[in-house]
Amino acid sequence: MTRVIHTGDTHIGYSQYHSPVRRQDFLDAFEAVVDDAVDDGVDAVVHAGDLFHDRRPELRDLMGTISVLRRLDDAGIPFLAVVGNHESTRGGQWLDLFERLGLATRLGDEPVVVGDTAFYGLDHVPVSRRDELDYAFADHDVEYAALVAHGLFEPFGYADWDTETVLTESDVAFDAMLLGDNHKPDTAEVADTWVTYPGSTERASASEREGRGYNLVVFDADAAGGDDRVEIRRRALDTRPFVFVSVELREGEGESRVRERVREHDLAEAVVHVEITGEGDPVTPAAVEEFATDEGALIARVTDRREVDADGEVDVSFADPEDAVRDRLDELPLSTAARDVERAVREDTVPDTNVRETVKRRVEERLDEEEGLGAFEPVKAATEAVETDDDAAVDADSDEPADESDDDESDDDESDDDESDDDEADDDESDDDEADDDESTTDEPDAESDPAEATDPDPASTDGQVSMEDYL
Repeated sequence: MTRVIHTGDTHIGYSQYHSPVRRQDFLDAFEAVVDDAVDDGVDAVVHAGDLFHDRRPELRDLMGTISVLRRLDDAGIPFLAVVGNHESTRGGQWLDLFERLGLATRLGDEPVVVGDTAFYGLDHVPVSRRDELDYAFADHDVEYAALVAHGLFEPFGYADWDTETVLTESDVAFDAMLLGDNHKPDTAEVADTWVTYPGSTERASASEREGRGYNLVVFDADAAGGDDRVEIRRRALDTRPFVFVSVELREGEGESRVRERVREHDLAEAVVHVEITGEGDPVTPAAVEEFATDEGALIARVTDRREVDADGEVDVSFADPEDAVRDRLDELPLSTAARDVERAVREDTVPDTNVRETVKRRVEERLDEEEGLGAFEPVKAATEAVETDDDAAVDADSDEPADESDDDESDDDESDDDESDDDEADDDESDDDEADDDESTTDEPDAESDPAEATDPDPASTDGQVSMEDYL
């Protein structure tokens, strides 16, 4: 029997809402997972990617993480992990540094045996590179096997991985896939294999309303019962409370009614999100946010979802404004990268606060692909293709660019992910992306490279952050 804690998407270093308190919350959540692992005496902690929120974490985040991992090492509990999209760099990975320090093991195509279970790893791989994968894993001679991977897998939300293909084409018969990237916890069975996400350990987005936690996974036919060989149980984490207040204002009601509804909740040290709908009077969000913080909230955000009547009439010749945008974009000789950007700005799955982060990651991913700067060269407009090529007519009817790119969640994060967070979402980036406030529930897609490293020989000299290459 092998008992492991399965976690992921800890996003250490995330200054959500530009708050240093929230930044500490993400490290504290990871530390709480390790505390449970030590107290419970599990055989290993398995991390499915995105240990860090940024590929260039600050020194305080690195030192805090090392301190937590040392406690795990002192207890004799191995830390097995893969690289997620948020932390991935073009050169060495932070996980490699921790492995050199004897504090972690980076999983790959060779088995890492703990108890009677062999663990394998699959780092985040962009969609453009997945056709190159052959899923060739070395053999093992123990009872169970698990694949740890970071990505958005079917049958879960925002999926772009065919899970059954991974399982059927792999050289190893896996009993479980322990996944990261989607911030929503969930479990399903695919091709007689349990596939599960533990969710993020802290709320990286206001869309992540469920409680946070991790999985306790037991590889033991007797413990699982029936025909199952794996038992998956979810455990909760005690994280900072989020309070969600929905206010529907009737005609004549205004800010006093919003304050009354906010006052009904315990706001002590909570992150408070107020959503206003209805037909009532105009409300000043800043005044409500100040009221909530005066009532004890750590952070308050107000969203007024009511439509504002515009003066005069607006004549639109399209039944759907999105059709007008798509038609005009099809006439423009946009580069592949430019189409990635416009989709990130317009698509519903990317929260407003996560647009900047999503755009940044899509551009970085284009830079990291084989075509490199070619993705930024203008290409023939879709309407021109319709006139000269019958096959292109299909593409012209769609808002998808001819050169397919990854879709962000929505965060998910979750995902983006993000998700979307969040997405990512989803999305405060550590210091160099402080303009983003929320992360999506998934993180996909994300960059596998750091273009700053290609253009700036010493990124740390300009943004105050540490580069992986400074350590390896």
